[in-house]
Amino acid sequence: MSLLILGIESSCDETGVALVRMPDGQGVPALLSHALHSQIEMHRAYGGVVPELASRDHIRRVLPLTEKVLADAGEQLENVDVVAFTRGPGLAGALLVGSGAACAMAAALDKPVLGVHHLEGHLLSPFLSEDPPEFPFIALLVSGGHTQLMRVDAVGEYEILGETIDDAAGEAFDKSAKLMGLPYPGGPILSKLAEGGDPEAFKLPRPLLHSGDLDFSFAGLKTAVLTQAKKLGDELEARKADLAASTQAAIVDVLVKKTMKALDQTGMKRVVVAGGVGANKLLREQLNAACAKRKIRVHYPELHLCTDNGAMIAMAAAMRLQAGREEANREYAFDVQPRWPLDSLK
Repeated sequence: MSLLILGIESSCDETGVALVRMPDGQGVPALLSHALHSQIEMHRAYGGVVPELASRDHIRRVLPLTEKVLADAGEQLENVDVVAFTRGPGLAGALLVGSGAACAMAAALDKPVLGVHHLEGHLLSPFLSEDPPEFPFIALLVSGGHTQLMRVDAVGEYEILGETIDDAAGEAFDKSAKLMGLPYPGGPILSKLAEGGDPEAFKLPRPLLHSGDLDFSFAGLKTAVLTQAKKLGDELEARKADLAASTQAAIVDVLVKKTMKALDQTGMKRVVVAGGVGANKLLREQLNAACAKRKIRVHYPELHLCTDNGAMIAMAAAMRLQAGREEANREYAFDVQPRWPLDSLK
């Protein structure tokens, strides 16, 4: 019999809730409805996420969003079979809000709960698209806090091939934008500004590009951007688009070439890109072009599902249950893991 799964995401600065129907058998779970509230405007005044404010806002949003999702899908809360929530990684207080809401609802309904790994949610989010991938594939996970290349053979079968040793790609975008005087969150603004700039205007480093492994490092690039911004001085405003374009080009160049190297090493013929940076236009264009030359398929989440969202949590829960990797439980333990390595999953 099919299962109706309610998913709750609250790991950082977005509150997301969604409903997914897991079919009886091996069909792809279907997204019925989802709703999302972003805290960007609230945190902008502070130049970054304030954990206490994030937690308080999740408390305000999670139940109204749940009501909206149920209404949009034409479902009742009592029809939910499993309540899934982001168990980690993320901000401890924010995670506790989502887990607390999930456990309270499930306990009231006498239904089981399932804690989901946030990064696995991102990793499996392309299965929500109109062109879902097939296993196995190489995954490029690029978000604000994580940059990883993984071999994915099935649900729960993940091998990390390379990861960042310092700043993630998303951090490189955001921190570089801040150094240029762009408002929070700077990454998307930098990318938009870069469209009017010259990507070859400044020779910025591509850290670890020729390291021989699949690890990443973006801290040195951030330092180079700072140095260049100081050199420009009063000219920075006039050259800001060029510096933004050069910065974006450096980040994307490293991401694309390391991904192609991972394909060479593994012999894989399919790539999945997930995480917020996966929405970057230049990354998509260059990765698509590089893969097209080798007749390699590339899959992305829908643009509106690149950011943190409840749909990816509900989908990950459904796929883990479907694959027999997990069993929902009635422990209601509020058990969160702010630090939780993805390759520790089974």
